[in-house]
Amino acid sequence: MFQLITQEGRARRGSFETPHGTVQTPVFMNVGTQGAIKGALSARDLKDIGCQVELSNTYHLHVRPGDELIKEMGGLHRFMTWDGPILTDSGGFQIFSLASLRKIKEEGVRFNSHVDGRHIFMGPEESMRIQSNLGSDIAMAFDECVKIPSPRDYVQKSCDRTVRWLERCKKALAEYNAEENAVNPGQMLFGINQGAVYHDIRISHMKQIAELDLPGYAIGGLAVGETHQEMYDTIEAVEEHMPKDRPRYLMGVGTPGNIIESVARGVDFFDCVMPARNGRHGHLFTWGGIINIKNEKYAKDGQPIDPKCGCPVCRRFTRAYVRHLFKAEEMLALRLAVTHNLYFYNELTRRIRASLEEGRFAAFRAEFSEILDKRV
Repeated sequence: MFQLITQEGRARRGSFETPHGTVQTPVFMNVGTQGAIKGALSARDLKDIGCQVELSNTYHLHVRPGDELIKEMGGLHRFMTWDGPILTDSGGFQIFSLASLRKIKEEGVRFNSHVDGRHIFMGPEESMRIQSNLGSDIAMAFDECVKIPSPRDYVQKSCDRTVRWLERCKKALAEYNAEENAVNPGQMLFGINQGAVYHDIRISHMKQIAELDLPGYAIGGLAVGETHQEMYDTIEAVEEHMPKDRPRYLMGVGTPGNIIESVARGVDFFDCVMPARNGRHGHLFTWGGIINIKNEKYAKDGQPIDPKCGCPVCRRFTRAYVRHLFKAEEMLALRLAVTHNLYFYNELTRRIRASLEEGRFAAFRAEFSEILDKRV
């Protein structure tokens, strides 16, 4: 399913086949947590900005509107009218970051919904059932995302339990895929590596989950409080032990510079709420750095957000107009800003792929790794 096309150092250019299309890697997945991009973008908009993979969240869609309802509507692809690949997160991160009064046991986790407070139980089988009902192409394993820092003993026990949960995920998803009414019988399971910033635990855990021979593997539990260097060091420690013929997914990361540096360390898949979230606050990514469009200096600026950008917003609107929309608190401001930022991220990974194909990734990294994260 994964084909390595070319490689420069550890950086990889590949392709990954899914039931809803082939993904060209490295790739940035656009986050539509509840089946929509925050910022009023539709599935049609995602096509226009170069999105390859849409990412939605198991926990949020289970709570509202309900995964069984989505299955009745034909699955998440049909529900949100997106015909490309979809990845669904397991819900684990949201349970451990949003839910209150959670109780973790071997069977799974009991917690209260952050929406209405109702009691919910989720374990490996439940997470797989929900994701099966959604019909995504890639289902993420149910795991625990531990805080950084956390005591070493707790991290080790959590990783041991996560391995046992992963084995249950694999068994359950195989059973659900075999059902006659499966929404997407070709749904694939990705395992998740955990271990905080303890490299020996990370490596041991990666070796264990690699033995399960899954279609892909993720590095989870980063970008939650550690430094950028700690994150990069952890990726380097784990990457060496990840299967070379399977895609690697760094969950929830990050800035443009983070993506470039992580590609250099062998990562293929990325997702992050940053471009949409920053866009909704007027912080816009450009090839010269990050600008705050709300600043007074843009009040009479007739240039596009980024003169080097070819997105639908930059082709039509000026900085002055976008700034006016923010100041007037018009909803269109959010839509235009998020559209631009997501286009930028998709274009970033497209240019990374092109640089790898042409054997000039090192030069691309040297030119853009630092400047893209700087505020102008």
